[in-house]
Amino acid sequence: MKKIVFFLLFTTYIFSQNKNREYLNHEWTKNGLNIEVSDGEYKITILNNSTIETSFIPKNEKYNPISHSVILKPENTHSKVSESQESFELTTKNIQIQVHKSPFQIFYYNNKQLILSEKNGYIKKDSVETLDFNLTSDEILYGGGARVLGMNRRGNRLQLYNRAHYGYESKSELMNFTLPIVISSKKYMVHFDNAPIGYLDLDSQKNNTLTYEAISGKKTYQIIVGDNWEDLISNYTLLTGRQPLPPRWALGNFSSRFGYHSETEAKKVIQKFKDEKIPVDAIILDLYWFGKEIKGTMGNLEVFRDSFPNFEKMVSDFHKRGIKTITVTEPFILTTSKKWEETKNKNILTINSDGSPAIWDFYFGNTSLIDVFKPEGKEWFWNIYKDLHHKGIVGIWGDLGEPEVFPSYANTIAGKADEVHNIYGHEWAKLIYEGYQKDFPNERPFILMRAGAAGSQRYGMIPWSGDVNRTWGGLSGQTEIALQMGMQGLAYMHSDLGGFAGANLDDELYIRWLQYGVFNPIFRPHAQEDVPSEPVFRSDKTKNLAKQAIELRYQLLPYNYNLAFENTQTGKPLMRPLFFEEEDNTSLLTKSDGYLWGNDFLIYPIIEASQKTKDIYFPKTANWYDFYTGKKYEGGTTQTVELNENNIPTFVRGGSFIPMAKLVQTTNDYSLNQFDLHFYFDDTMKGSSGKLFNDNGNSANTIENREFEKITFRSKFKEEKLDIKLESDYEFIPNTSKEISLKIHAIFKKPKSLRINGKKAKYKWNSTLDILEIRTKLKHDKKVQIEIQF
Repeated sequence: MKKIVFFLLFTTYIFSQNKNREYLNHEWTKNGLNIEVSDGEYKITILNNSTIETSFIPKNEKYNPISHSVILKPENTHSKVSESQESFELTTKNIQIQVHKSPFQIFYYNNKQLILSEKNGYIKKDSVETLDFNLTSDEILYGGGARVLGMNRRGNRLQLYNRAHYGYESKSELMNFTLPIVISSKKYMVHFDNAPIGYLDLDSQKNNTLTYEAISGKKTYQIIVGDNWEDLISNYTLLTGRQPLPPRWALGNFSSRFGYHSETEAKKVIQKFKDEKIPVDAIILDLYWFGKEIKGTMGNLEVFRDSFPNFEKMVSDFHKRGIKTITVTEPFILTTSKKWEETKNKNILTINSDGSPAIWDFYFGNTSLIDVFKPEGKEWFWNIYKDLHHKGIVGIWGDLGEPEVFPSYANTIAGKADEVHNIYGHEWAKLIYEGYQKDFPNERPFILMRAGAAGSQRYGMIPWSGDVNRTWGGLSGQTEIALQMGMQGLAYMHSDLGGFAGANLDDELYIRWLQYGVFNPIFRPHAQEDVPSEPVFRSDKTKNLAKQAIELRYQLLPYNYNLAFENTQTGKPLMRPLFFEEEDNTSLLTKSDGYLWGNDFLIYPIIEASQKTKDIYFPKTANWYDFYTGKKYEGGTTQTVELNENNIPTFVRGGSFIPMAKLVQTTNDYSLNQFDLHFYFDDTMKGSSGKLFNDNGNSANTIENREFEKITFRSKFKEEKLDIKLESDYEFIPNTSKEISLKIHAIFKKPKSLRINGKKAKYKWNSTLDILEIRTKLKHDKKVQIEIQF
């Protein structure tokens, strides 16, 4: 039967190909294969065992090896080649490329399973160029950047043109991040390695066809495969780069709105947080820091002293209190701004065909745009950031970087507007990141940006989902956006918590959004000033519920920082779809109402008003424990869970170790010298493990320089005996010890005996909560062995 199915699939592909393309010749190369055909040349390169690159070079064009996204260089893979009269093959450990001579067609296999084939391949159509491929009818497709369309994006023709969608809610076809990436439920990815604008057609005509369309540029794509979902994302982030470790304070709470009008107002807001004892780590200054008015001042890019007379002292005072200051910048230079004449004279703006500055109108005024592709433009812009850094600014907010308005007639040194539009934000983040490497090499940058491209994560970009409406509809799509973007490498995608657009004062919505934000990569409430985004200005009840959420966020810093470390090492998203957990459960492939926060938390946001219960699916790979009550839920079941206003449904995997810190008001006071370690005992788990990464939280290259520490946790359960081992691997803090309060959940009977390192030890057993608490010290480069007999 398998042979018959394969033959039908194969013949379907054979009859769907470019009949005008004829095979002429081929030659094997060190890392792949070159194929001469009647209308051009194919260049196939093996990058590693899981990634190959195919370029088509039409006649009269030259091969372009430059990529803004790809950094992976070809590796030695010990590939195999074979030939017959009808075809030839190139095979790595995982991928097989099969080329049929007549009729000419290219097929791609993963572990001997056909995953994709060129249909017509390259075709020139009037003013556009296309690449198309055959799909199977049962594939579910993800990708295309940030959209709200449902997890399965098959059936859509997606425009590739970064554009803000103000006030979007439960559907958005076009947003700030449009990435030329397709991810298949068959566990392969296709990345179209080209910058110009176009479309990504995910079988909109329902004829099992994937089509990439662009106005110009390279005809290059990479195919990436993986043995499982995490392996696939890991291989993709090897191709395009991995996120550097952010500063630890970036995982804390932000005070942010549009916007703080003055130094006095900013100081009052921070004081309010301190008075209410609500943890906060940063304040973000929107455009009022450089001008009194919204319109007419963009591009000033210098402190407006009327409103911020003692700017440097304010920033310094904030810093002493553990508060980092972040300023917004935009790449637009208005003709009415203080920097217009300077940038025009330095010739660092986008230009018309005659070389004069390209000028157009948009919401904020009459403007041009900094040419960030031009070395002089990069240097000028970086000097702005360097000056801000000298003033004490430690974070950069880059807004409107799609760019929001960028007419086709404008030109940069790298090409016309439509050729570079989608990589403008990417290049902007790059100049900041590389500026830090050059001038502040020991610091980790914080780069908050609204638009970017494939690979932007390697420049430390922290993306957010744009100007979402402050409604339940706006909240409803945020999980989908974050999950999709995490799969596409940008794992720090998050939203303006509480919603940005509109004057909707809905306390329940606000709280549910912040409770969801606890389990987001970045926790940053932000909104228009019609309704306060900061919890300190909400009603007492709302403020207290928000405070609980923020305090939990800070207690989870050890776990969350470990996720950040895991992401920088492997590319694993912090937020993960449920189908990562059950790869054989097809019903999960389109599910986004719940997700995994790292490996150990199962999260179900509340996205409806006045909801009393929620149906929860618990993955069959484990039993799950309510994080707040300890109640056990059997894996593989769907159960109706009662809701409460204090939290959203949150569950922990049986067998997990969850490290939690003592509460602090800023990450300046964060320490792991004392922490709680929660272990969720489950007698069906015979063994489990966990890790905890720690460093100083600020310095760049701590991983490369081995200036960090790791603790490994292990459990083993056999014949009514539970063994727990804690083992430290210290690198950057020698001769120290940690006081650990180990809290073992789901212990339903009192132990018969308990020993630490072979010696009888004290413990507390709470028979009401079924928690066993043990206090121990973990010394430098030592182990703690805990033996519990029931």
